[in-house]
Amino acid sequence: MSQVPQVRVGIMNEPEVEFVLNGDYKVNGAVCSGSQKAVCVNGKIEWGGREYDDLLFEPVDAASGSFTLKGVTIGVSFHWKRKEDQSFSGSLHFIVESGRLTPINVLPVEDYLLSVISSEMSAKASLELLKAHAVISRSWLLAQIHKEDAAPKGADVRLGDSAQVSTPGEEIKWWDRDDHVNFDVCADDHCQRYQGITRASTETVRQAIKATWGQVLMYDGKLCDARFSKSCGGVLEEFENCWEPTHYPYLEARRDSDNENDFPDLTCEDNAAEWILSSPQAYCNTSDPAILSQVLNDYDQETKDFYRWKVEYTQDQIADLVRRRTGDDYGRIKDLQPVARGTSGRLYKLKIVGEKLTKTIGKELAIRYALSESALYSSAFVVEKHDVAADGYPGKFVLRGAGWGHGVGLCQIGAAVMGAKGFGYKEILLHYFINANIIKQY
Repeated sequence: MSQVPQVRVGIMNEPEVEFVLNGDYKVNGAVCSGSQKAVCVNGKIEWGGREYDDLLFEPVDAASGSFTLKGVTIGVSFHWKRKEDQSFSGSLHFIVESGRLTPINVLPVEDYLLSVISSEMSAKASLELLKAHAVISRSWLLAQIHKEDAAPKGADVRLGDSAQVSTPGEEIKWWDRDDHVNFDVCADDHCQRYQGITRASTETVRQAIKATWGQVLMYDGKLCDARFSKSCGGVLEEFENCWEPTHYPYLEARRDSDNENDFPDLTCEDNAAEWILSSPQAYCNTSDPAILSQVLNDYDQETKDFYRWKVEYTQDQIADLVRRRTGDDYGRIKDLQPVARGTSGRLYKLKIVGEKLTKTIGKELAIRYALSESALYSSAFVVEKHDVAADGYPGKFVLRGAGWGHGVGLCQIGAAVMGAKGFGYKEILLHYFINANIIKQY
């Protein structure tokens, strides 16, 4: 590969989209600019008084052209979900998916990375941390594009669709970027957080991209599926416990500290409970505001307790929550029983015992969705039952948990601490991606 590849990023999926062309854009042989509105009508894109199957807006001046999408939802299904106007460089391609409009941003991978690094973390992060994140974001993206090249085209799939394996009494599902067959990746945390040129980039971000230009993580001659999350909670999780049942040797259990192999077997319930209820040393066990501000944007900093956290529900609250979030009426909840934990202590199977229904659910994100109005910080938690009545039904449930996110691959807060301790970006990467190689691909 000698040239920088292009990436197609799905930004949103709505019945209608208001947008502004900040400069001249070519579309169907004409040039237009300014405020616009596209509406999905009978499976077509209605714009400018006409209907289209798809619409491509290309900047007349690729170096300076940009567009703004109104009311983009960020933090989909997460606790800080909100809408904001976002601006993007490159081209704008509208398609129809499931009777709604999907605007797709088309741009070079390295331009995309400038935004991802500033969107996923603070653009004020240290140079070594930004270099590490540039390499993993580039690796993950190119791995997804290569998967896309091998996938069937033309399927009508909405953002956030899941893979699912169901048997009587058990429903296991997971979400992954493979759901997106009409573009390469989406713009939200489901893939990599991407907010175009909305998040101000810095000279340090540009230096990180330039210094690692074309560099990727590889293992056994293949691109690494380089995952990352905010905080592993002390030990890294394995890929197959969160997504499809595929084991990657470079994504294995490891303690997030200098003593990489010093950790208990957290698949064992007693060990997991002791680990989660304590606060063991780890790179990501920090409250240093200077370090956290490198990783957490303003809205992320609304999350104060992430290494160890607690949520409480009354019986009425949890029964209503589980019914709405799973779509199944369990009645009153009698118990939440751990069935299977991964290497970080994260549950990937949880049995919900109710008066009307008992079912085992998973994997980790399905569990997080079921037990929160948005998503629990992680599925690494233990359950406490309080005020248990004579019939065995608790009056209150307390979940005590560890970490923020799925815990697979690079731990962003841990990596920030490593950068502050003087580790170079290659040392950071090889701590989280075991025995991988860093290769310049273009």
